[in-house]
Amino acid sequence: MKRLDKTEIVFKILSYTILTIFALACLYPLIYVLANSLSDRVQADSTSVVLYPMITKKGTEDGIIGLNFNSYKWIFGQEQFWLSYCNSFFITMYGTLVSMLVGICGAYALSKKRLLFGRGFNFMIVLTMWFNAGMIPTLNNFLLFGVDSIYMFIIALGFNAFNIILLRNYFSGIPAEIEEAARIDGATEFQLLTKIYVPMSKASIVTVAMFYAVARWNGYLWASMLLNASDYPLVVYIRVSVEATISYYLEADAAWFIRENYSRFGLRYAALVMSIIPIVVIYPKLQKYFAAGVNVGGVKE
Repeated sequence: MKRLDKTEIVFKILSYTILTIFALACLYPLIYVLANSLSDRVQADSTSVVLYPMITKKGTEDGIIGLNFNSYKWIFGQEQFWLSYCNSFFITMYGTLVSMLVGICGAYALSKKRLLFGRGFNFMIVLTMWFNAGMIPTLNNFLLFGVDSIYMFIIALGFNAFNIILLRNYFSGIPAEIEEAARIDGATEFQLLTKIYVPMSKASIVTVAMFYAVARWNGYLWASMLLNASDYPLVVYIRVSVEATISYYLEADAAWFIRENYSRFGLRYAALVMSIIPIVVIYPKLQKYFAAGVNVGGVKE
């Protein structure tokens, strides 16, 4: 085994130290939110919770390490919360499915040099990344075409130019010899796409699908502007409904928080924790597909 010299040892120590600090900096906001969501009203509202959950010691205002689930009990008891959760899953699953269907078909066509006016179509796709109509005209167009239901919302936000270009570049990188061999065997365009391009681009397709899924799950702006309250996804519910409930009780009956031992910060944080659980669970399982080099060994020169 080769021994490392001093410069390599110093470099490794510095690299691991910087990466560890960066990882902890990324992880700490999640720890902070989770700790506050599990703390009681006095400790959370006093912003004394920094690293671990705290509850108030009986007879004093001193904080001790402990768990308080009042915020989660309140969240679980809200019917609209679960309805919004279902809306988020619906928008994410079907929105990603529609986006991938449009994206894969569009990227496959744009990756072909034999496509008539192919350069023009590619230029128009890229042009939308440089210039757009602006928020107000786009909103007016959505309203004009009746984008006010969850189904029309999924279709209206059905594709992203950047993701289509990513898929097009992946498809363009597949060796032409594979397609030529398949054509000799009588493969149609649909068979080329489903039997060759999609399987050989599995990693890139899963990556783009994750981009779409995260964007759909966290999509707040257009959902809050276009959808009705009954169709709100989870992120909009957290911003609108939870905040409205907290404001109402603070204005109408501030003693309600004390009487029920609810924390206004704890309610927010508990809702946030619930909203990120699906991403935290699913993302690591799909991370293996993000590795590059799926085409290595596809053709032997």
